[in-house]
Amino acid sequence: MAKNASNRSGVWQSLRNAWKVQDIRKKLVYTFAMLIVFRLVGVIPAPGVDYASVQAQMGTDSLPVFDLVNMMTGSNFQNMTIMAMGITPYINASIIMQLLTIAIPALERLQKSGPDGQKKIAKITRYVTVGLAVVQAIGLTASLNVIRDGWFNTVLVGVSMAGGTALAMWIGERVTEKGIGNGISMLIFAGIISNLFTGIVSLLSNAFTAVSPTPWLNLLAVLLLALVMIVLITFVDMGVRRINVHFARRVSGRKMYGGQNSIIPIRVVSVGVLPLIFAYSFMAFPGTIIQLAGSESAVAVWWARYMHQASPLYLSVTALLIIAFTYFYTSISFQPDEMAKNLQQQGGAISSVRPGPATAEYLKRINNRLTLFAALFLAVLATVPTLFTVGLNTQIPFAASSLLIAVSVVLETKRQLDDLLVSRNYDSIS
Repeated sequence: MAKNASNRSGVWQSLRNAWKVQDIRKKLVYTFAMLIVFRLVGVIPAPGVDYASVQAQMGTDSLPVFDLVNMMTGSNFQNMTIMAMGITPYINASIIMQLLTIAIPALERLQKSGPDGQKKIAKITRYVTVGLAVVQAIGLTASLNVIRDGWFNTVLVGVSMAGGTALAMWIGERVTEKGIGNGISMLIFAGIISNLFTGIVSLLSNAFTAVSPTPWLNLLAVLLLALVMIVLITFVDMGVRRINVHFARRVSGRKMYGGQNSIIPIRVVSVGVLPLIFAYSFMAFPGTIIQLAGSESAVAVWWARYMHQASPLYLSVTALLIIAFTYFYTSISFQPDEMAKNLQQQGGAISSVRPGPATAEYLKRINNRLTLFAALFLAVLATVPTLFTVGLNTQIPFAASSLLIAVSVVLETKRQLDDLLVSRNYDSIS
């Protein structure tokens, strides 16, 4: 695996270079301001919630069932604010709509009809998001018995939290459109960083107040694990498979074109953090539906016993979902037939491979190998923190794949900044 040339500079160097360009600086400021708004709105309590019950459940085993929602929302769910559902209903709605476009021909035609069709799909997704947010908000809060008596309070909880999700969705879209991009991932990143900061402060506090060396050893082990994961994630995420391409010489008028070598860089983990985000959001959705049937029902008891985040069954299902979503999104984003056709039209050819269908088959074979590695890498690495927690019998501030998502978002943001700099002919990056 080689390193992409655009990734030679560090993250801070990319930020410094981006800050020197006025329009990119405006995008950075806009993104940072929107993230601050997102976090500030997240402290507004949701009406209709019995906060005495919420405080009574803090530190008990009632809320860890919903650790995933807390990870995605930056503990807004645990605090029962209007941002308690965060962006998870939007992610679930996106999954549903993408699956429906495959199953329903009318939606598939609409998606392939160009920008207008995609705008209609996005509009439908927004409506589905609000509906899911209402259902999830009422279902999860009712299962915890934190809604005040009366149907009016139930309506207030559903409407206020759905409104928070709609606002989060709007902020994410604005960051994508007017900021540095990748808005939804940036919102999740903001929540994860908040949890990481709180968790590290808690570990330090326990270590300084402890009379035994055990908390210090746990803190050291957590920091070493975090360092190893950051290095490993960065190394794999920056890896690319380079395919050498030769362009034949051709004469146009008095000028000669081609006759040079180039490369096709294919990223090892081309799908980024999408499989992780979608897999964990997908795992949270059945729990919401089950809680609607009542926390004392047989299905809810089974789910709480066998599908908690540290259970082997939960980890296995999550890993399989990550693998499935990795293949799914790779099949959407990577088009070997189109790449082979473009190469042939431009007079390019891969060494020892015939142009046309043979080139497409070669690219498909290379991509399948990379996809298999990426799927297994994401699935295994996503389970390491949980297994580490169980092994040490301690709590770490990056449960499941939060650190993996955070590092991947940082690297993806760095790539976007580098692309913006290159597109503006900024020659100081290297």
